[in-house]
Order: sequence, then structure tokens, then C-alpha cells
Amino acid sequence: MKEYKYKIEGVEYKVTINEVTETSAQVEVNGTEYNVEWEKPAAPKPVVVAKPAAPAAKPAATATPAAAPAASAAAGGYAIKTPLPGVIIDIKVNVGDTVAKGQTVAILEAMKMENNINSDRDGKVASIAVAKGDTVADGAVLITLE
Repeated sequence: MKEYKYKIEGVEYKVTINEVTETSAQVEVNGTEYNVEWEKPAAPKPVVVAKPAAPAAKPAATATPAAAPAASAAAGGYAIKTPLPGVIIDIKVNVGDTVAKGQTVAILEAMKMENNINSDRDGKVASIAVAKGDTVADGAVLITLE
């Protein structure tokens, strides 16, 4: 329960928020209870950023189709996902590399801060679903481990 005091056009209001759900809140304003309802927000749409074509010398990691990580994860692989939206500024592994639990596999810039994305387990990199400069949404699959 949170209490707030507001002044609107010189009139004071004491607002108490009793309970909040995904689409409603039980509030009390100057002793009168109200049920405030709103529509469930739509899921945010991912931001797509155009980027120049990859140089010919780029490893096959960036040529992996987007559907491959999901297929690998469904077939018993483990997906390393981003914990927040941002921009991939570095990928520290290649397909075929062996990674240890806690090892940094990618670096994500979010809110002007660099965030290390670490592996949650030991494994072998089966696919990489992103490239440097990609903008990713919260929960996006970055790397799939075997």
C-alpha cells in the first residue's frame, strides 16, 4: 500500500494505492474507493535497424538464419538470451567454440552502459543469431549452445 498527496488546482488529494494488477488498481482518493481499469499494453515491437552488408571475410556466424537458434534450442540446445533490450557491441565467441559457465559470450550496450552477457552453463556454441551492431529486444536469443 502506497500513499501519495497531490495538489490539483489548489485542491489537495490523499491517494492510497491498495492493490495493482496487470489491468487494474484499487485506489482510495480522499476516503472514496475506486477501481481503475486500463487495457493490457501491447507487447513492444522490436526495433529493426538497417545495417550495411557484412564484409566477405565475415565468419559464417552472421550467415546463420534466424530460425536456426530456435530449432537448435527445440532439439535439445540451450539458448543464451539477452536480459534487456540494447545493441550488440561485441561477440566474444565463434560457432564451434567451447564455453564455460560464467564466460562472457557477448557485450550488450543498454542505456549507455556495457553489459557482459555470460553463459549460464558449459557447452559448445552451435549457432550465433546476432552480429555486432544488431539491435535486440528483451529476451532475444543471442547464442545457442549444444
